[in-house]
Amino acid sequence: MEQQRNILFILFLTLTLFIYWAWERDQYTETQQAQLQEQRLEQMAAAESQLEGKLITLQSDCLQLTLSSVGGDIVDAKLLKVLQEQGKDDPFHLLMSEPLFVYQAQSGLIGKDGPDSKARPSYTTTQNSFVLEDGQDEVSAVLSFEQNGVTYTKTYTLKRGSYVVDVKYDVVNATDKALSMAFYGQLKQTVDASMQSNSGLFMVAGAYRGSAFSAQDIRYEKHTFDDLVDLAKEKDSLNVTTAGGWVAMIQHYFVSAWIGDTTEGVKNVIYSGAANKGTEAIIGIRTEPTTIAANGEHEFKSSMWVGPKSQDIMETVAPNLDLTVDYGWLWFISIPLFKVLEFIHGFIGNWGVSIIILTLVVRGILFPLTKAQYTSMAKMRLLTPKMQELRERYGDDRAKLGQETMRLYKTEKVNPLGGCFPLLIQMPIFIALYWMLMESTELRHAPFFLWITDLSVHDPYFVTPILYGISMFFIQKMSPTPVQDPMQRKIIMAMPVVFTFMFCTFPAGLTLYWLVSNCFTIFQQVIIFKSLEKKGLHVKTPKKDS
Repeated sequence: MEQQRNILFILFLTLTLFIYWAWERDQYTETQQAQLQEQRLEQMAAAESQLEGKLITLQSDCLQLTLSSVGGDIVDAKLLKVLQEQGKDDPFHLLMSEPLFVYQAQSGLIGKDGPDSKARPSYTTTQNSFVLEDGQDEVSAVLSFEQNGVTYTKTYTLKRGSYVVDVKYDVVNATDKALSMAFYGQLKQTVDASMQSNSGLFMVAGAYRGSAFSAQDIRYEKHTFDDLVDLAKEKDSLNVTTAGGWVAMIQHYFVSAWIGDTTEGVKNVIYSGAANKGTEAIIGIRTEPTTIAANGEHEFKSSMWVGPKSQDIMETVAPNLDLTVDYGWLWFISIPLFKVLEFIHGFIGNWGVSIIILTLVVRGILFPLTKAQYTSMAKMRLLTPKMQELRERYGDDRAKLGQETMRLYKTEKVNPLGGCFPLLIQMPIFIALYWMLMESTELRHAPFFLWITDLSVHDPYFVTPILYGISMFFIQKMSPTPVQDPMQRKIIMAMPVVFTFMFCTFPAGLTLYWLVSNCFTIFQQVIIFKSLEKKGLHVKTPKKDS
């Protein structure tokens, strides 16, 4: 009975999670949708006004950026080595400025004398397109403008094979007075993803979409877009002073991040806000004001990451940036598991086979716990007649019954929690594996074999979910403690069907993990049961005589 309660509890949690995700996707009422439609019309006009001016293209082998001459912002970004959809040639569209959806990387100079404090300046360039040529290691787009005797030069640089965007501001003060200004870099995105007409945003149930930042004393902190808007309404936006640091906007498999100036002695401030009547969320990082002497000059510099969540590379770009691979609260287990998976893949070269090997390794390590669990259950079963005798003798005296029961456990050297404890240890590992396989961008468009050409989407022919349901049915048949209650029996019998339908929507890599895990469970149950029977511990419940 104990084992079945555990399974029912897991089923309840799983179903609750899926119901929550379904509610989350359908949370807008018809009235809210009508209000959003009005906002969309306003945003269309706002987006068009933001894109007034000349558009400049900066392209490397990895990135294609579109810069606006107004403000010099990045208004569009495509990842040239990442496909939008498998089997098509269109590159993944990360940043964009569409009539209904805005996702931009903005930057400028603010403060008492900052040119962006009052109105966005208009930059000029020598050409409209800058492309990395064969034999070149980097390419730069240089934008400049002059105002009141001060020359501002904004330079974007892309390097071959990199998703890092270097940004540099050179300010030449040819006046006879000192100037005070600060550099800022911020990300702005439409809060409601349903406004996006040409989706480059890969939305998956349970995958986090929102903002995050890292500071000197804050390793990693997340805020949803709604949180940022609410903070702005309450005039209580983020205001974190730090050395270094970064701010990011995260979605499934991809991230964009502004990285603060890391020059020794420079302090940065992380901030948040909202725009366009609260329909757009903002998170940014700026330097503290810098004084530029009369007839002097100063260089502001920063960098961005615009690309997939490549953990090994991101951790070299900025401290803790790899934490944007959102493994949830069990990240400290998920990260080592990914390292092992990556190590296995280095030898195998196939992510699907690597998942199978990792599953077998994990289940092999946990085998002693599983054996202890079944052994405890077997011992508890042997005590059933004696437990029944105690109930009959002390049924009216609960205190005495509890006392005698504990004495019986002590005499027989049985731990009543022995069946639960191993499960409690295993569950965090299984959950961590779930998030690791859900979040690892390496699985996106990664083939396994035959019909499974993308481990990040569901099995197109539902073969693995069906096999998973069958394996779950066999595990039930081998279950050592079948329930007697008719209602619970019906619920348990329906579990393979329910889980099969749920796994039809799961990524193939995750379904593969659970299928292999179930097959291993069947194998280990056969081994454990035979071992226990040799010791005289019969785990299976004998059939009742008719």
